[in-house]
Amino acid sequence: MSATAREPKPRVAVVTFPGSNDDGDAALALAALGAEPVPVWHAERELPDVQAVVLPGGFSYGDYLRAGALAHLAPVMKPVRALAADGGLVLGICNGFQILCEAGLLPGALRANHSLSFVCRDVAVRAERTDTPFTRRCREGQSLTIPVKHGEGCFFADAELLAELEASRQVVLRYEGESPNGSIAGIAGIANAEGNVMGLMPHPEHAVDPLVGSTDGAFILGSLIDAAHEALAVPAAV
Repeated sequence: MSATAREPKPRVAVVTFPGSNDDGDAALALAALGAEPVPVWHAERELPDVQAVVLPGGFSYGDYLRAGALAHLAPVMKPVRALAADGGLVLGICNGFQILCEAGLLPGALRANHSLSFVCRDVAVRAERTDTPFTRRCREGQSLTIPVKHGEGCFFADAELLAELEASRQVVLRYEGESPNGSIAGIAGIANAEGNVMGLMPHPEHAVDPLVGSTDGAFILGSLIDAAHEALAVPAAV
């Protein structure tokens, strides 16, 4: 057996909330890209031994009150917060992005699309940064084609917060051309100030197979897996 074959895969938790519907797709995409997806139920009070966490898309708790408002109170979010505070990698996709904002792990808020209609189509987003654990496979300014599917994807920040986000380069992805949801400054994805937590509205897990028309989602998820692999504690050879 080769050294590469013996190399352990990074373990990435995929959290399922009641109403999640992209957890299975996220797990399949992570596995296809070389990670070991680890399913985690929303009621868990501890995380298993993982190198990263993905909060997937869907309609957690039926989007009651507003998207992500109930999910951020789920028991599992306490260890997710702790992992993030310790510098662990956390990625929120669509509803996961909404949850991270509600939980205070990311700034800003996601509001109803300007059209007040659900949008579901491929969009082009531009990589604004390549120095994050989620975009290291990208080239700065690279255009990625990744689908969106949401009704509450309009990122909002007031003028003061927007200025802070721009100054600290926390905007990681922007829509190219017209935003599908009216997001301020065309923002499609942001990171926290430390760079270890990211949320985005597009669904990279739906763009890793050429059969669906684009593999550009692999730039995002592959970057996460690369960073998670580096976080692995590999025992030294005896």
